[in-house]
Amino acid sequence: MAPQVLYRVVYGTTNPTASQKSRLIIEPAILPHYTRRRVRDCDYPAIIPSSEPESCVRGTYVRGLTRDGQWRLDLFEGSQYERMRLRLKLLDEKGIEGEEMEAETYVWAENIEDLEDGEWDFEEFTREKMGRWVGNDEEYEEVDEAVKKKDPTGGRGVNGHIGVKLEVEGENEEEVLKSAV
Repeated sequence: MAPQVLYRVVYGTTNPTASQKSRLIIEPAILPHYTRRRVRDCDYPAIIPSSEPESCVRGTYVRGLTRDGQWRLDLFEGSQYERMRLRLKLLDEKGIEGEEMEAETYVWAENIEDLEDGEWDFEEFTREKMGRWVGNDEEYEEVDEAVKKKDPTGGRGVNGHIGVKLEVEGENEEEVLKSAV
């Protein structure tokens, strides 16, 4: 739900270039029949199925993730979560439910006893805890190390050091592509 955290995982920075930002489309969505709870002694939440008929989780639907971005998210979420395909509803700008679609999301895969009672509060996270997640590279070490080991392009990939240099502010993607060999 926090774009800075998403960008840090997917692009390796909380402040990606305009070109990188434009690749991801982030829309509000609602996931029915689930609830979101805080993981005990942690800042982050977990979603779990709910038996309450009116329960739902408000979140975001992200389009434009590459396989590499999905791989990075899988690493970041770790073994505590299982990526599952679920049905959600997009929300319009007024918060009204619209199109229903399938999406993959991370559902808590560990012991339910590791979750606190009550709903996890995104506003509280943003206000009081976001600083631990933005500008704190320790939270992303596992992803960063795996990315370093995985780059078979020698830095020439989209997120490699050479590819990143191609992301020059002010140049549009077509100009960059025209100049690429």
